[in-house]
Amino acid sequence: MGSRIGRRALLGVYAALVLVPLLVMLAGSFKSTSDLFSNPFSLPEEWRFSNYSEVLGSGDLSTAFTNSAVVSTCSVTLTLLLGSLAAYGVARIPGWPGWAVYGFLVLGMSVPAQANMIPQFVLFDVLGLTDSLTGLVLINIVSTLPVAVFILAGFMRALPREIYEAAALDGVGPWRTYRSITLPLSLPSVAATAIFLLVIHWNELLYPLLFINDPEKRTLPLALLNFQGEFLTNYPLLFTGVVVASLPLVVGYIFLQRFFIAGMTAGSVKE
Repeated sequence: MGSRIGRRALLGVYAALVLVPLLVMLAGSFKSTSDLFSNPFSLPEEWRFSNYSEVLGSGDLSTAFTNSAVVSTCSVTLTLLLGSLAAYGVARIPGWPGWAVYGFLVLGMSVPAQANMIPQFVLFDVLGLTDSLTGLVLINIVSTLPVAVFILAGFMRALPREIYEAAALDGVGPWRTYRSITLPLSLPSVAATAIFLLVIHWNELLYPLLFINDPEKRTLPLALLNFQGEFLTNYPLLFTGVVVASLPLVVGYIFLQRFFIAGMTAGSVKE
């Protein structure tokens, strides 16, 4: 009984640590600067919906939103495609060669992104990929592909080998096996990986800050820095921008969660 109360108390503290900053940010997005600093934990004295119209009407933020949507969509899609193909190949290679290839592919997880910043910038500058959304997509794929392989390969290795043997006896080739058998059965892992990658790519600030100088190519996290000055920060507009920037992640999570649950329950009931 005591341990149950202790667990609930810890969960309550954790929930408060998560919810209180979110509520302060949400309420602060409707406040003026003076109201925010005088009453940070209360509801707005005057609800300033003009903060949202100002943020949404900003041309710079609209362009940055579009850039983030393009970069994130392309990055997640291509990373999942390449990661699932690599994970499928690793799962089908028997014995130590498969583990060796797997270890080589996920080795990139052990290298900090900061350690590669200078050579990456030099390489992308030589290739003409700085100030380019294509460059951001490529660097996103390279930086998160080991994570995708790590997650997907762990799931695909757990699939029964009898499935592959039955497919081989029916004359199904490797590509058809991947497309018609492995990928549908791996839908829960693919959905979870997609959610994880979407959060990473949408909130990515390091690489846009490193590679992008053109205001027309800025992504959303980089554009939000405009609300922060050297001596003064417009926190109500910054909070408003963060709320607007978070909405696609919430919608994406809800949308992908349906497929995640459907993938987990697929095949559990016999027809």
